[in-house]
Amino acid sequence: MTAGQLGVQIIELLLIALPIASISWTITHEEVFREPREFCARCSKQSRHVLVRKFFYLFTCEYCFSHWVTAFFLLITRYELIFPDWRGYLLGLFALVWMANQYMSIFDRLRLNIKRERVEIKGEEQDVKRKTEAPPRAA
Repeated sequence: MTAGQLGVQIIELLLIALPIASISWTITHEEVFREPREFCARCSKQSRHVLVRKFFYLFTCEYCFSHWVTAFFLLITRYELIFPDWRGYLLGLFALVWMANQYMSIFDRLRLNIKRERVEIKGEEQDVKRKTEAPPRAA
């Protein structure tokens, strides 16, 4: 393997991990899938059978779900990392899962920061509003 081929594989790793992260995050966190996710959460806690509980848990955990999304993407892209055989698929699987989870962590951190900033701005707006509406004090 040449350095150029490895460079292409790294770029592919970074690019293929993006839709994996997006799909995993959307299904496990976003409002559009809230009802199915709540159903899966209930089944993962209330089922009598361990395998059923574990199966439904996969749809509530972004890390767990990203493994299955990655396996699907490996099937459609045939992505191999370093080795041109089953070892390349195995390395690709775990590298893609890791990279997708890094993207999801970054996205989660960004959302938290944006939410914190919105709360701070709202608090400052309320302070300004209270100050402007407060009656003048007698001196």
